[in-house]
Amino acid sequence: MKQHLLPAIRLTIVCIIVFIVIYPAVVWGIAQLTPNKGQAATITVNGKKYYTNIAQRFTADKYFWSRPSAAAYNAASAGGSNKGPTNPGYLKEVQLRIDTFLVHNPGISKNEIPSDVITASGSGLDPDISVPAAMVQVKRIAKTRNLSEATVQQLVQQYIQQPLLGMMGTQRINVLQLNLALDNIK
Repeated sequence: MKQHLLPAIRLTIVCIIVFIVIYPAVVWGIAQLTPNKGQAATITVNGKKYYTNIAQRFTADKYFWSRPSAAAYNAASAGGSNKGPTNPGYLKEVQLRIDTFLVHNPGISKNEIPSDVITASGSGLDPDISVPAAMVQVKRIAKTRNLSEATVQQLVQQYIQQPLLGMMGTQRINVLQLNLALDNIK
């Protein structure tokens, strides 16, 4: 018994040191190298605090719409729906999103809708949309806000974020920041 008990105790002590002390310290150290030092990315506008790295729900026609969220935009329940691409419930949800998008964006055909406008991200909290997802909404927003399409397109161009190091990922636009800028157009 002694030959099994002592190695088990040593292994437990090593695991405690590695997984409770060393690993969290390494993760914390890496987080300190990021722009927000591991803290949530926030902005304050008119006294209201917004998290720019968590998706917000926008459904009004005067705003750019975020990606759909399987977590109902609730960070406490982040995650995908785990429904496969052939699941009837999932297909029904996607079709409903397509139908809703087409109603609010007349003149757009089904095959012009970017996938990130109708499918949720893996976390359900992706704050960004693709450039095509923003551009396909320009006409609706310009009409609703009585702005020229060129003005709205120019604003979209200003908020395009480039891939990390110019090669990791794709161009993207933070929907919250874009919508806040849209509210500031006079």
